[in-house]
Amino acid sequence: MDVATLHRRTVEDWESRVAAVGDDDWDRPTPCTGWSVRDLVNHVVGEELWAVPLLDGRTIAEVGDLFDGDVLGAAPRETSHDAADAAARAVDDHAPQGGVVHLSYGDERVEEYVRQLAADHLVHGWDLSVATGGDPRLDPELVAEVATWFADHEEAYRAGGAIGPHASGHGDAQSELLAAFGRDSWWAATP
Repeated sequence: MDVATLHRRTVEDWESRVAAVGDDDWDRPTPCTGWSVRDLVNHVVGEELWAVPLLDGRTIAEVGDLFDGDVLGAAPRETSHDAADAAARAVDDHAPQGGVVHLSYGDERVEEYVRQLAADHLVHGWDLSVATGGDPRLDPELVAEVATWFADHEEAYRAGGAIGPHASGHGDAQSELLAAFGRDSWWAATP
């Protein structure tokens, strides 16, 4: 699967999960320790907002603190949708040509950056669903794509503090991917 298709499909999955967040769900805990549902959505929307200028060739310094803090505002679902749409269009425009994006750790290939975004959408989509009582099942094709890519990146993510310790999987592809990202697929929100 090409990276633009992977990205668009993970974004569409993410967006369907955000659309299902109830008005009373925003303060619920998530599998991301210390993050509420709103914090989680804010994180992903922030990444989507960053994607547009980064794919346009801007640097972290040039963007500055534009996307710091609460980027969701009073209409989090709508803000999420708009940011996801803009990021997907930017990926569709830039991924086919390749090139380089300027990230906090240095220059990275566009394809690699887009895979990182896709993985974040997929795994955080699961986080969001289990936090809000939604359907936790992930598309098996997307799970396989992200798992294949992540197998070569897991230790670097862990060493950089981006993910927690490898958790115990439960034998199926989805739970093994979640375990690689430091999640127990049997996690449930405590009322």
